[in-house]
Amino acid sequence: MTGSLLNSTYNSLFLRAFLLKIRCKNMKTLQFRQAIAEAMSEEMRRDESIYLMGEEVAEYNGAYKASKGMLEEFGEKRVIDTPISELGFSGIGVGSTMTGNRPIIEFMTFNFALVGIDQIISNAAKIRQMSGGQFPCPIVFRGPTGSAGQLGATHSQAFESWYANCPGLKVVVPSNPADAKGLLKAAIRDDDPVIFMESEQMYGDKGEVPEGEYTIPLGVADLRREGSDVTIVSFGKIIKEADKAADELAKNGISCEIIDLRTVKPLDYDAIVTSVKKTNRLVILEEAWPFGNVSTEITYHVQENAFDYLDAPIQRINTADTPAPYSPVLLAEWLPNHEDVIKAVKKVLYK
Repeated sequence: MTGSLLNSTYNSLFLRAFLLKIRCKNMKTLQFRQAIAEAMSEEMRRDESIYLMGEEVAEYNGAYKASKGMLEEFGEKRVIDTPISELGFSGIGVGSTMTGNRPIIEFMTFNFALVGIDQIISNAAKIRQMSGGQFPCPIVFRGPTGSAGQLGATHSQAFESWYANCPGLKVVVPSNPADAKGLLKAAIRDDDPVIFMESEQMYGDKGEVPEGEYTIPLGVADLRREGSDVTIVSFGKIIKEADKAADELAKNGISCEIIDLRTVKPLDYDAIVTSVKKTNRLVILEEAWPFGNVSTEITYHVQENAFDYLDAPIQRINTADTPAPYSPVLLAEWLPNHEDVIKAVKKVLYK
């Protein structure tokens, strides 16, 4: 199968899904945390240069039990508990890539990654260029991002667009267990540093995961739902609100197409533009502050490359432009939800 079939973003997405089903005929139900643990374990069995390091990843089986059983299988030299020192163990991880290792660094939350961000931005992202290509930096920084309920302003921040702003980093945000496993395996095998962002509120989510070996290529979006009236682009746990909205809107005869970005950097611009040229309307749902984020980048790109196809101004849905509140009543107002999506879809449809 070559030629125009593979040149089409949509067809290539369907082709990949088809080949994935053929290659992995049997499916099993896993929690999101189990899919993460399975991906790491499979890769560590395959390659002895891979190790996991972070707070409570070993004796405690992970703060969210995403490394359960790994200490028993791989031992304390490859599943390593650390002090509360993100700058220190991030730097150890980056340095170890220069001696042939492929570390996975777990942050208990990406809010704590701010303590180690100098190692990520100034070293991991730049080693390959500054060494003239002599030192690739095959490292994965992973952990939860965004709001997770009543955790307050300093534990409820989304940093996807911050890291995506830095050349040299790849940023992945899966929304379901199957994608989490396939994307994490691809991230671990990548020779560049990858920021792999999860959610505390997704670790218990269950979903079908293919049995057997599979990876999902970074930089390829997923056509989550076909539709004809409006394109909704989202990623991570907040995409569930898009699903709810699409189900409600379908009852009124409104057909929504949903694209799950899966990878924020590199971004699958072609999938978005192709869909907009089909539906002529775009709504972007993102759990992040509204200034200078992923939805801002998408909006600019679409107006530049598909302006003549738009029948309405692009609508962005973000959190309120304030620190996250602790009060559950205020938090519900702060976060985007499916009702916000429904309003935005009706606005671009002039209904």
